Amino acid sequence: MSFKDLGLSEPVLQAIHEKGYKEPTAIQKEAIPVILDGRDVVASAQTGTGKTAAFALPVISILQKHSSTRVLVLEPTRELANQVAEQFKMYSAHTDLRIALLYGGVGYGTQREQLMRQPDIIVATPGRLLDFMQQRTVNLHCIEHLILDEVDRMLDMGFFDDVTKIIKACSPTRQTLLFSATMPDSIRRLISWALKNPADISIGVRASPAETIEHCLFPLDPLQRFDFLVALLTQTEFKSLIIFSRTKLDVERIARWLEARNFAAITFHSDRSQKERNEALAGFRSGKYNILVATDLAARGLDISGVSHVINFNVPENPEDYVHRIGRTGRASSTGQAFTIFSADEMDRVLAVEKLIGRKIERRKLEEFPYRSTPLLEEKRSAPRRRNR
Repeated sequence: MSFKDLGLSEPVLQAIHEKGYKEPTAIQKEAIPVILDGRDVVASAQTGTGKTAAFALPVISILQKHSSTRVLVLEPTRELANQVAEQFKMYSAHTDLRIALLYGGVGYGTQREQLMRQPDIIVATPGRLLDFMQQRTVNLHCIEHLILDEVDRMLDMGFFDDVTKIIKACSPTRQTLLFSATMPDSIRRLISWALKNPADISIGVRASPAETIEHCLFPLDPLQRFDFLVALLTQTEFKSLIIFSRTKLDVERIARWLEARNFAAITFHSDRSQKERNEALAGFRSGKYNILVATDLAARGLDISGVSHVINFNVPENPEDYVHRIGRTGRASSTGQAFTIFSADEMDRVLAVEKLIGRKIERRKLEEFPYRSTPLLEEKRSAPRRRNR
C-alpha cells in the first residue's frame, strides 16, 4: 500500500514525497482512511510508530486551504507541542494553512499575534490554552477536529480537569482523535463521554522493552548511589546517555556531582525555562553534552536519536515508566543498554515492573566497586516455620 492509496490530497502527497517517505507505517495505514471518513478514533500507539503523521496527514487533507480555526491539537509538554507543530508545518508546506503554537514558559506576545492571524490549526499545551481562553483570545466552539495526543502522559501530569474543560469548550459536532500509549481507566472514562462510536486501533503497543535493549538491575546500599553512579559511568563505554531520576532536586544534584568529576552533563526538567530546555536538548543532540540528566519529562515523545545507554538512578513509581525510560535507547533497530540502580526499599517497585513485562530482570554486581554490604542479587526467601510438636 502506498500513501496515494490512502486517499490523501495532492499537496500532502507532494510533501510526503519530498520528505522521502516510501510506505505508510501500520498506524498510518489503519488510522488515515478512518480519519478521512470522519469517524472518531481511539488509537493505542507507542512513540516511534509514526502516529503524528497518522493524524496530521488526513487532517491537512481535509482542511485543504486557509479558512478559520478548525483544528486543535493538545500535547502534554512544550517540547512535544513544538515537535508536532513543526511536523504540521512540514506536511502542509504546499498549502496556505496557518499554524499557531501555544505553550507556557514564554511570553504571550508572539503567540497572541499568531492567534490574531486566524490560524487553521492550533497546537497547544493545556495550561497556556486555558490562559488564552480566559482572556477570550481563543474560542473553541468552531473546532471541527480535536486531537488529544499522549493522553496518558497528560493525565499523569495532572491535566485531567484542564483537558475536560477544553473538550467541553469545543463544538459538540467535532471529530475527536485520541492517541495514547496506554489505556488506564481514567482514559476509558474520558472516551465514554468525549468520543462518539470511535474506531479502536491498536498498533505497536508494548508492555515490555524492545528486544534490542539489554537491561539489568544493580542492587545497592542507598547511601552509595552517587559513588556507584560515577563508578558505573567510568566502566561503561557510552556515546550518549540519559540518566533518569524521579525528582527535579535529584536531577540537579546528580548533574552537579557529575560536573565536579568532569563529566559533560546537562539537566532537563520542568523547572527549567523553555530557553534552557531547548538549549539542553540542542546541546545533547549535537554532542556538546553526552549525558542528559532528566525527570520523566524526557521519557516519552522527545525526538532524541542515537542514545546508547539509559541509567535509572532509582526505580520509577509507575512500572510503565520503566518501559518508557529505557525505550529511549535501542531505537530504530539499533542496540542499547539500560541499567537501573535500586535499594531494598524499592523491591516492591521492581516486582511491579517484572510483573508488567512478564519476566524477571537480571541482577548484576559491579566489579571492583567497594560495596558497604553484599548486593541483594536474589530476593530473600522467608525461612520455613517449624511446627510445634
